[in-house]
Amino acid sequence: VAYGDVYVARVAMGADPQQTLRAMREAEAYDGPSLIIAYSHCIAHGIDMRTGMDQQYRAVASGYWPLMRYDPVVRADGGNPFLLDSSRPHIPLDDYTGRELRYRSLGDSDPAEAERLHGLAQHAVDLRWQTYEELATRGAEHFPAVRRPSGVSHDPD
Repeated sequence: VAYGDVYVARVAMGADPQQTLRAMREAEAYDGPSLIIAYSHCIAHGIDMRTGMDQQYRAVASGYWPLMRYDPVVRADGGNPFLLDSSRPHIPLDDYTGRELRYRSLGDSDPAEAERLHGLAQHAVDLRWQTYEELATRGAEHFPAVRRPSGVSHDPD
């Protein structure tokens, strides 16, 4: 995102399949580098793999994995290229983390430390969400103009 001329998306198929598809289409159509970061559950998370898509939904609903797209084409057209696609977190982080063995195991061995780290994790989720919301409300001028190797800028200013 900081480069200004890279298409970037964060997706989770289990949370919003349409947003995932939109991001893939935009990334493929973009005339430049594209990066899609996809939430991918795995057996090491210690979940029943049949419920993986539900766990992806909880990751997004808790704010752990906000869905977003950064589209330089929107910036080149004078709009805000940072598109926040998920709604505000509406479940506690623990509703997501409490279902995964990788998070629960510390609670079993050191409950006090697990509680302390959970508080820090919730704080980090809250801060990231605030940052993303602020980015989503900025004007185009607050983002780098699209640069091209030819030296020609697509900045409408």
